[in-house]
Amino acid sequence: MPPVFYLDECASTQDECTRILLYGDSGISAVYTFNQTRGKGQYGNSWESLVNRNIAYSFAVPASQIGIPENLLNFYTAIILRDFLANLSTFEVEIKWPNDLIIRNKKISGILIEKKTLHKKPYFIIGIGLNVLQENFEHLPKAGSLLTQTGIRFHLDHLVESFHGNFSERILQVIPDEEILTQINKTLFRKDVVSVFEIKGIRQNGIIRNVDEEGFLWIELENDGLSRFFHKEINMLY
Repeated sequence: MPPVFYLDECASTQDECTRILLYGDSGISAVYTFNQTRGKGQYGNSWESLVNRNIAYSFAVPASQIGIPENLLNFYTAIILRDFLANLSTFEVEIKWPNDLIIRNKKISGILIEKKTLHKKPYFIIGIGLNVLQENFEHLPKAGSLLTQTGIRFHLDHLVESFHGNFSERILQVIPDEEILTQINKTLFRKDVVSVFEIKGIRQNGIIRNVDEEGFLWIELENDGLSRFFHKEINMLY
């Protein structure tokens, strides 16, 4: 198991992993903190986290050591995280396309994957934010934590150590593409049920049917029929 480094505080675990690769270890590295001050989210968004309540974790790995297609890495990372969280309680854990983790209709975790070339070598830097002990989400009505959604108060250190052991082993495994797609579609949030979507400011009902190998979400819309969307092209209202 590769080592994982704890930081009392940092701006971004993604940036810290990059710094390690630039000035230290050039292999697999991982860092985590319970006090991330400027966390990164998908598409330039930020990931807000309270001190000593949540986990910010990043895992850097040479791209050559990843045995699955790059376009499926996002989904496979979400599957690993989903499986880990599902073993922590009896509550169902679902994946909201493309890679948010949902328990009882609340987002408790998000994923950010960056690909960087350092020392002429490509790396994937996989960032995971996990809400664990936070209870107040007054300004984030769609968010929750393991505590709010399961009622279980987890120990941060034990949780991140257990996750690192699980993740560092599974992320290097070679999994058939078909299995990844089967798993993502099996655990997809609000699949095959009527939901309300907003497309270019217009709302209509639709039913999520599946995610394909290119990462597109296929939705059967009330007015437009079966259509496919990429991230940020459609918003689910729930």
